[in-house]
Parts: sequence; structure tokens; C-alpha cells
Amino acid sequence: MLPWQRRKQEWVRELAELAPDLIVNTGDNLGHPGALPAVQRALEPLLDVPGVFVFGSNDYFAPKPNNPASYLFPTAGQSDGEASPDKPDLPIRELRALLSSGRWADLNNARATLTVRGTRVSAVGLGDPHIGLAAMPAPPHIGEGGEPADLHLGVTHAPYTRALDALRGDGADLLLAGHTHGGQLRVPGYGALVTNCDLDTGRARGLHGWPGPRPDAAAGGASTWLHVSAGMGTSMYAPVRFACRPEVSLLQLVARPSEAE
Repeated sequence: MLPWQRRKQEWVRELAELAPDLIVNTGDNLGHPGALPAVQRALEPLLDVPGVFVFGSNDYFAPKPNNPASYLFPTAGQSDGEASPDKPDLPIRELRALLSSGRWADLNNARATLTVRGTRVSAVGLGDPHIGLAAMPAPPHIGEGGEPADLHLGVTHAPYTRALDALRGDGADLLLAGHTHGGQLRVPGYGALVTNCDLDTGRARGLHGWPGPRPDAAAGGASTWLHVSAGMGTSMYAPVRFACRPEVSLLQLVARPSEAE
């Protein structure tokens, strides 16, 4: 492991010192057949915190050499929905076991309900739309799970518009995604050139509304919040980020004002 990779690993471990209430892992943990021990070392102190996870394509398949210029075309990286990771070349089963070994729930085309410091949180997740794995899980049965949740999260790796629409249609209060690397190579004063999916470049990273600009009363309540993390990663064949610092996002959620206020 290179020194900068070890520093990144230790930095992730130190995130536990922030005492997060809930962790959302949006995928692409691996990217190399030998990466699992490093992932285990990095995430070990965080697995005891309540959390949820979905997988990205680089949890199934190692990246391959590609012409970097190909990512500048409008359809760059967009899945045709026909790929199937039936023969992964990365240790996806071992990764699933690792992430499930603590208090994290597997949200790949699944639902989960957690209690976080007295707050009931429900979550629905999708398999990676980038490789055709997204399938909306069946809605919960009437009366299943007891009291209604105080917060409903929608999680996907790649923020394809069809995935965001499906999660919003499920009633999610907040949509969470990764995949874009924030554009990875951003032009100062302009922003991202690509998102590697069909999401517009203006929402390549950060907090936005979906599908409208903001989910407030002025927008008629038709949108919900969307946060896209620029993440920490790069491809091993394009290990460069420009004007797009690696990040792990720390979000503080506040209760909606009641109608009586």
C-alpha cells in the first residue's frame, strides 16, 4: 500500500471520532481484488454505528483501461441496463459479509428500519443502476414494522434519473447517492463536465432538490432533497481529481416545522 493510500485509510477510520448517528455507504468500496483488507481496516470502527449500504459497480468489477476522452461524450458511462454481474472478479461476497458484520443493513434492492437515538428511520435502496441491477423492492405490508417512521431515506449508488424517480415515488424524504466523483475533473467557474450517468452536471455533487430545484412550499412540495457525494475515489487508471477535492459528507438533518407553527 502506498503512503497516500494508508493516510486515506487512517483518515476514514478517524471519522468515527465525529460520532455520527447514522452512516450511509453508497458503494464502490473495492476497485481492486486485493482491496478488502484495507477496506476492513478503514471501516472497522464505523461498523458499530447504525448504518446502511448499497454496492457500486466497482464492488463487483475491477476497473479496466479506457480512453479518458471517452468520458467527455454525452452518453459516457451510461448503462444500457443489460449488464449483469453474474461473474464478479472482486470479492463481493466477502465485502457483503464484512459490511453486514456490525450494525449496517444491506439495502441492495431491499428495505430496512432502524432506530437511531430514539428516531425511527426507514430506508429503501437499489442495486446499482449503472450495471442494470436496480429493482425496486416490494412495499411493506400494511401494519408491518409497527409505528410509521420519522424519516424515510432512499439510497442508490448511481443517481440515474429513473432510480431517483423510483425512490422519490416511494416517499423518501431524502435521496442519497454517490458514483459521480463530483465530476472528478471540474472546470473552475463552470463545474463538472460529466456525471457518468444521465443526471445533469449541475447536480454532480452536493445538496439539491429532485426533480425540481428545492423541495419547499414555493415549489409546491413536488420535490425532495437529493444529496450526491463526490466521494474519495478515482479509478486506478485515472488517479487524478482536479478542482474536486475528495470528500465524505456529514449531513445534519433537522425536523420539518409542524403545520401548527
